[in-house]
Amino acid sequence: MNVLDIVRVIGGLVLLVGGGEALVRGASALATRLGLSPLVVGLTVVSVATSAPELAVTLGAVLRGEPEIAVGNVVGSNIANVLLVLGITAAVGSVLVKRDMLRFDLPFLAGLSILVLVFSVDGRVGPVEGTLLLVLFVGHMAWSVWRGRRAGHDGADLNGAAQDGAAQDGAAQDGAAQDAPDPDTSGPRPSALVAALLVAAGVGLLVLGANFLVDGATAIATAFGVSQLVIGLTVVAVGTSLPELAASVIAVRRGERDIAFGNVVGSNIANIGLVLGLPSLLSGGIGVPESAVAFDIPVMVAVALLLLPVAFTGSLIHRSEGFLFAGFYVAYTVYVLLLATDHDALRGFTITMVAYVLPMFGILLAGHVLLDLWDRRHPAPSPPEAHHDRSRPGAPPG
Repeated sequence: MNVLDIVRVIGGLVLLVGGGEALVRGASALATRLGLSPLVVGLTVVSVATSAPELAVTLGAVLRGEPEIAVGNVVGSNIANVLLVLGITAAVGSVLVKRDMLRFDLPFLAGLSILVLVFSVDGRVGPVEGTLLLVLFVGHMAWSVWRGRRAGHDGADLNGAAQDGAAQDGAAQDGAAQDAPDPDTSGPRPSALVAALLVAAGVGLLVLGANFLVDGATAIATAFGVSQLVIGLTVVAVGTSLPELAASVIAVRRGERDIAFGNVVGSNIANIGLVLGLPSLLSGGIGVPESAVAFDIPVMVAVALLLLPVAFTGSLIHRSEGFLFAGFYVAYTVYVLLLATDHDALRGFTITMVAYVLPMFGILLAGHVLLDLWDRRHPAPSPPEAHHDRSRPGAPPG
């Protein structure tokens, strides 16, 4: 570890912020020019673009014969995308989840995550399994684009669903998004060519920034004697997830909340289908460590399943839930590090999480879901102010 490693980390963060701004601006404009909703662009263009660092790191790790970093990068990035990226993004401003995502994209992500666990049981994701993951990813991309264009032509409720959620979100935002400029009124949209150039420039800055940050952070972690799997699950995973974080937070601040959530879900789908599937196909298979099969991949599945009830409650990821997600990611990272170093505090930390924290979270989540179902079945009556105004003595006639 030296000063250059620290400079790489700081420089990488600066490039990530600039790349995220350019990518969100370009993708938002491209959505308008192509007649696609920001949600579809987030699920396709932005998600693949922000998954480029994961693909570069995974391919490089496989070619260098470091499968633990490759697997740890994919699994750790998916965990970080939901708990850390979505958590911080929701903490900045509540994130809207459209009905189409609840019906198709979130269940698809959960099923794909379970499929990875099934494929990994024998300790290897083979080329045939990688091909299947890649085909599923391409199919999801094609379906998302077709669905978005059909909704645009038919006037279907892919965009209209946001209006229902936006009305709910206005009360739940706690004022966070009110300070963000409306992208539709912040100036003229750039042309399709300029938008495409912004997307390309954003991708380039994100990949370069992620590589700088990962190289510097990996060198620092290696200096402390951390294993390759742990580096992949933590340092590399967070580093390659920073493009998603930058793009999502900037999208929320600019009012493009469809891009924010679509980016996280689409990136996780791309991480499994493209980032894990393509290297498995090209390299003849990737070995999966037993510890990842026993713990980390099940955590990835649990995190994907966690999105379903949380997103269902009012179709919003609230700010409070965002803080909770981020807190769980900190707890997961602490556990991984304690386990890797066989620290004396591991036993007490595990007992606390299993016996107290996780059951309490389950109770709170179940209560949240039941309360939301009750509110939907028994909506509060609208206030009769108008009726009272008409009945007041001296009130003007209606």
